[in-house]
Amino acid sequence: MANHKIHRILVDNGSSANVLYWPIFKQMGIDRDRIKPFGSPLVGLSGEQVQPIGFISLPIIVGTAPKLKTVKVDFLVVDRPGAYNAIIGRPDLNKLKAVTATYHLMMKFPIEEGVGEVKGDQTQARRCYNTSLKKASDSTPIVIGAVGGKGKNEPKGEPAEPLEDVVVGEGRILKIGTQLGPRIREGLVNFLRQNLEVFAWTHDDMLGISPEDILHQLIVDPSVKPVKQKRRKFAPEWNMAIVEEVEKLLRARFIEEVNYPDWLAKVVLVKKSNGKWRMCVDFTDLNKACPKDCFP
Repeated sequence: MANHKIHRILVDNGSSANVLYWPIFKQMGIDRDRIKPFGSPLVGLSGEQVQPIGFISLPIIVGTAPKLKTVKVDFLVVDRPGAYNAIIGRPDLNKLKAVTATYHLMMKFPIEEGVGEVKGDQTQARRCYNTSLKKASDSTPIVIGAVGGKGKNEPKGEPAEPLEDVVVGEGRILKIGTQLGPRIREGLVNFLRQNLEVFAWTHDDMLGISPEDILHQLIVDPSVKPVKQKRRKFAPEWNMAIVEEVEKLLRARFIEEVNYPDWLAKVVLVKKSNGKWRMCVDFTDLNKACPKDCFP
């Protein structure tokens, strides 16, 4: 790796990223300026999140002479203690077209002259495994919810004090704390009643943004043909939920009816925690036709 022979590398079919640990990075004497920023955290099986220092592209030579293969690997540099120096994950195992045999501690991959192979060391592998178990038992687990939403086992946040309902308008009820002093409570309730217009009670209260202020247009690849997804049949309960949601969106002018047969996408219903339905749209085909937006 980068003209250094590196031991203790974990080949992990379950990892979606290649990881390089900070101690070995320093030992290789690579200039830190070569590390590029990386904004997203790494999420482990336990839910623990680790923010990488950044990522770096390094050439690695895999195999045993003369059957070698050179590939360029993007590593996420992580400043965390680990039993290994680096982790090779799925992205570059796919790039190598490699096949791993965990029972034999061997990896094979095609090359022009035949098949290259990498053999693991049983003693070293067992030592690394025991070290990783020791580090796991010594560390305190971090409970973090699933990315993109709350995890099933994540405790929900609770109010700092009991709440009470207060009527702030006709059919409008808000909750406030019960431990407020009389003067503060009266002032807060009066303030809420005077500013009811800032709350969106229904879809009709959310007027949206005028296209004169901002307008976003999808950049569709002109070489991609339009798609009309097949009609999907729903159960009667689902159909009722779809009709209600569409009518609400139409009344609020969030959507409008159009008459064209291309780029039609099915709706998808997701059950909410309160038992009601959330209506989403399957934009899979449209996303494939739109290049990724390079803006942050």
